[in-house]
Amino acid sequence: MELCSTSSTVLNLNPSRPLRSLLPKTSVSLANPFLQFNKRPFNALTLSSSSSSRQIHLHRPSFPRSSGRVSASPVAESTELEELPADLAIVETPEPNSRLRLSVEVPPAVCEDCYNRVVEEFQRQAKVPGYRPGSYVPEEYLVRYVGRKSVQKAVIESVLRRTLPHAMSSVTNRALQDSVRIISKFSDMLKMYSSSKSVRYDLVVDVAPEIKWNPENGYKNLKIVVELDNEIDALRASEQELRRRHKSLGILRIVTDRGLQIGDVAVIDISAKTLDQDESKVQKIPSAESKDFNFDTEDGDKVLPGFLDSLIGILGGETRSFPLVFPESWRQEHLRGVRAEFTVVCKELFYRDLPELNDSLADKLIPGCTTIEQVRETLLTKCREVEKTAKDQATDNAILHQLCKMVEVDIPRSIFEEQGRQLYGSQLLELQAKVKLNEKQLAALSSPKAVSEYLSVQKENITAVIKQNLAVGDIFKRENLECPNEELIKEVENSISEFERHKQEYDEDRVKEQVQEVLEGAKVLEWLRERAEIEYITK
Repeated sequence: MELCSTSSTVLNLNPSRPLRSLLPKTSVSLANPFLQFNKRPFNALTLSSSSSSRQIHLHRPSFPRSSGRVSASPVAESTELEELPADLAIVETPEPNSRLRLSVEVPPAVCEDCYNRVVEEFQRQAKVPGYRPGSYVPEEYLVRYVGRKSVQKAVIESVLRRTLPHAMSSVTNRALQDSVRIISKFSDMLKMYSSSKSVRYDLVVDVAPEIKWNPENGYKNLKIVVELDNEIDALRASEQELRRRHKSLGILRIVTDRGLQIGDVAVIDISAKTLDQDESKVQKIPSAESKDFNFDTEDGDKVLPGFLDSLIGILGGETRSFPLVFPESWRQEHLRGVRAEFTVVCKELFYRDLPELNDSLADKLIPGCTTIEQVRETLLTKCREVEKTAKDQATDNAILHQLCKMVEVDIPRSIFEEQGRQLYGSQLLELQAKVKLNEKQLAALSSPKAVSEYLSVQKENITAVIKQNLAVGDIFKRENLECPNEELIKEVENSISEFERHKQEYDEDRVKEQVQEVLEGAKVLEWLRERAEIEYITK
């Protein structure tokens, strides 16, 4: 039953951090890839590299993955470019979302050299009738046997294999890894080569986005207002916890001579429908329906406003109907401001027969305690720890939210999709842990369609996370912050031991990378908290 109202919260950037994109195209790995750290973890984007701290993964001089439109064979990574018989003509055109279009003109001399190499390869490998394997076969006869189209296709693939590293060399220090796509159709390249013995193709690549601060260096003098929920107040929370534990020791007894009052528990059936003068527009509200709902009146402030007041005095066996309006802060957006009529059937009423709260209950409330005062002190200490953690969390979220508003960045699509997949994968793992999805459900939730819908619906949130992450990475570099090497080593060891304890596979280099990101993020937040002007208000 969706009667409980939850206030909206700032996007939580401190859940366990997924190692990689968790949703491949066809399946999802449910082995827990999360890292656990002693410090509060920071949900950072994959921004580190082996060469410099918190740099976006950049393209290396090697043959990139081709898009679905072009089939090309990969070659081994190499930092040296193969010499070509003629120069390529390459034109760069900036596009939105930090993307570059590279238009590559391959001259006939290069195509001819690739053709000769293809023919030589067929000479070595083709088994032509009437000729021994590896012996010389006249070119015309060989081409006719293999097929002119097959030879031409092989030439195009050879052209791409040899020229792509040259085309990418001008953007090697800017291009994002795994973001290269050839957008020209293979058939168009084949047609052009057939007619002119030259090739032209276009490719697009995402480049590292440039971050602009508005105002410049504004992060050095942040003014932050942090809203704290009164639910985290340690004294209030400790008293509520004491009350909860005290109630657990009581006995529920049936109410026979009066109606519902504060402190009672009612077993009720609930139904609701929208209120509208036009009867044809009246609809049931399924999320508000419940059977045999155990309604504790002491939790009345956690349900729909007015619900408890409308039930006070109801008798066992009585049915009561009353109108209520869903508040604008309601969790379900489609119900905000909706007028509804609730019908409640009170099936049973109970009151609590509680033992007297004295020292004799201390050990039952908290094992090892001998007095109620000791129980209160123990609960208060624990609640203060929770309060501090929640306060720190709210402060970090407020800082990150402010950073998001201060940076301007043209986000590459590849970064957006990777971060979105990580967030979706994290949610999917949490869901799997709670409800144990079967294979069919899991396949549906991890399908390309489901992921695409998530990226579309959560575009604003994903964009905010990326902007916050990029801002944090930029601050780390600008302010020359450092993480102690011994701390890094310790956290890496802790993370690896967790993987091994759960008998899970891991990439040690990736773990180190991930740990460094987390520690760097925590370092930046610590640096910002020390310099920010922070005001706390309770809502």
